[in-house]
Amino acid sequence: MLESSQLPGSTADAIGDVIDPAIAASVATTPAVQDSSAFSMFWNAGFVIKCVVILLLISSIWSWKIIISKHMRMKRLAAEADYFEDSFWSGTPLEALYQDLREAAFDPMSSVFCAAMAEWKSFVEKNTRNSDVIKIMERRIDRVMQISIRKEIDELEKSMGFLSSLGTNGVIMGLFGTVLGILNGLKAIAIQQSASLVTVAPVISEALFTTALGIVAAIPAAVAYNKLMNDINRYINRLETFSEEFSSIISRQCDEQ
Repeated sequence: MLESSQLPGSTADAIGDVIDPAIAASVATTPAVQDSSAFSMFWNAGFVIKCVVILLLISSIWSWKIIISKHMRMKRLAAEADYFEDSFWSGTPLEALYQDLREAAFDPMSSVFCAAMAEWKSFVEKNTRNSDVIKIMERRIDRVMQISIRKEIDELEKSMGFLSSLGTNGVIMGLFGTVLGILNGLKAIAIQQSASLVTVAPVISEALFTTALGIVAAIPAAVAYNKLMNDINRYINRLETFSEEFSSIISRQCDEQ
């Protein structure tokens, strides 16, 4: 059985300056026996803590939407890249492959290929053997492919910043709600002049609930961010490798002109 303890009046006044008295009053009149469900803890929490909980819930739901959509997109891009590379290295004439893809390039690698082939065809139509013109054309083709790759990188990395921010700051947001809950508990002690478990346990449990919610939101976001960024970087390296290989092919073709 916990014994009651008195708080000095100055301490109570100091705590009162921090927390809204209305919140503390509701805490002070909390029944000894309460529903310990998550909904009950949310409903009995203060306004600011409710805002933190709602923000964490929305962020968690949005992060899972990003995680699922990005994961599915990366799997689809990997399969499409496999299909394109099989077609590219199968011996099919580049002109025939370009004619098939130029109206409907279905993946980033196809887009890079079509952009480079458009520049190459422009050079072939000029039918010049000038070495300076050939070097300029090779640089133009490289630049076109790099621009196309950068556009694809921007698209792939879209929304990844949100996952990074949630993974880094989700726990901090939960701790912010916990600190407010603990301050409300101190205010309840000051008002009731009692540090019994009955007084502070409901408020502390509500405060720790926000920390738990912050962890639940942050950990999946952090893990998914690392996994997805590895997949994206691996795919970008694949695009870069294809770009270099295709540049070599174009360079040989230019030398033969």
